[in-house]
Amino acid sequence: MRHLRRSARITTEQWRRKLACWAAAVVVGVVAVGFAMAADAAATVRGHIIAVSPWIMLGLTPAGLALSTWLTRTWFRGAQGSGIPQTIATLHLENFAIIDRLLSLRVAAGKIVLTTLGLVAGGSIGREGPSVQIGAAIMHACGRWLNLSTVSMRRGLILAGGASGVSAAFNTPLAGIVFAIEELSHSFEQRTSGTMLTGVILSGVTAIALVGNYSYFGHTDVVVPIGISWIAVPTCGILGGIGGGVFSAILIRATRGLPGGLGRFARGRPVAFAATCGLLLAVIGIASDGITYGTGYEQAHEIIDGRTHYPASFFILKFIATIISYCSGIPGGLFAPSLAIGAGFGGWVAQFLPHTTPGAVVLLGTVAYFSAVVQSPLTASVIVMEMCDNQQVTLALLATSFLAYGVSRMICSQPLYAALAEAFLDGMATAPRAPAAAPPPAPPLPAPAAR
Repeated sequence: MRHLRRSARITTEQWRRKLACWAAAVVVGVVAVGFAMAADAAATVRGHIIAVSPWIMLGLTPAGLALSTWLTRTWFRGAQGSGIPQTIATLHLENFAIIDRLLSLRVAAGKIVLTTLGLVAGGSIGREGPSVQIGAAIMHACGRWLNLSTVSMRRGLILAGGASGVSAAFNTPLAGIVFAIEELSHSFEQRTSGTMLTGVILSGVTAIALVGNYSYFGHTDVVVPIGISWIAVPTCGILGGIGGGVFSAILIRATRGLPGGLGRFARGRPVAFAATCGLLLAVIGIASDGITYGTGYEQAHEIIDGRTHYPASFFILKFIATIISYCSGIPGGLFAPSLAIGAGFGGWVAQFLPHTTPGAVVLLGTVAYFSAVVQSPLTASVIVMEMCDNQQVTLALLATSFLAYGVSRMICSQPLYAALAEAFLDGMATAPRAPAAAPPPAPPLPAPAAR
């Protein structure tokens, strides 16, 4: 009888944990949908402001970025940037006091508010990267409430939260799973796979229940038949790999410190530096007739659908605007702007490849640049495939993605998010803390698995 009672208590506790984790995954889906609606509303508000006068952005963008940076540094430390580096960093930390700060619900709420503010102000940022940190924070809060004692279980929830955030943000459940394995953890662990898969499914189902079963960029029917059409694969793979590799190298260099007087200005007066970045963004936005502001989702969708053909200046200026937005230190992701840059690049390359369907070249350009930036070729391929609801181009997407990844690695030997996570860990290890003592240096990140 004693054994039966003990077994019953264990079973009850296990079910309590499962139900709590499932509820947290549902909350991730709800929050991701609400975040998406807030981002869309921000774009609408910005559009109305520009309709009144585009010159208003000369004041709004610097003020918005300065306010966002001040709030981040004052009230929401740990919310800066994409959110993916913070999530990766927490998977390699042993000090859960630091993890509790990085993945607190307050930081998650600040991430939503400040990313939305950045979008209103015209920053070239996205919501998908922040959704990863927000999802991880929600699942981590669930782990704290359950009082989980083992490190592996708490890390498993963080991993599940990050994957659930990607799944709900893009409505791409398979991409969420691949992203967690390839980018966040660089491995597949039997102990945490069930939690991750369940979280992805529940958050994805919740998002579908709230907004319907949609594709991020609609549905495309383009194909890349074997033959002369495949000349687009090496073309996009090589050029996109160069562009994405240069982009990643610039961001990594900027994270380690800008050179000369510019670096001293950024370190000494970060709020004024953010305002200066905002002024540059406003000038670029006015020069481009407003198409460099925000996520770039609308422009990418138009290019992929073939409704609009943008000149090369679009992806060049979007490239510059995204770098400036990141350097400013405001919260905001890189996924959506990178997809927009890739789509613009693909649309420009398509005019030189008459033997390949233009829509197919756009998809190949998108996956090439995106894969080169994140250096996660499987994740990039699956995301683009699911976002466009097109499995006919899977082989061409994979070939282009892996080629771009190889080219990018020759330019930038370290994956972007791993490098940003290491810089984040180094900064936390050396930064003074009051009143508690500074934490010991975090262990280095393991080398990413061979792909």
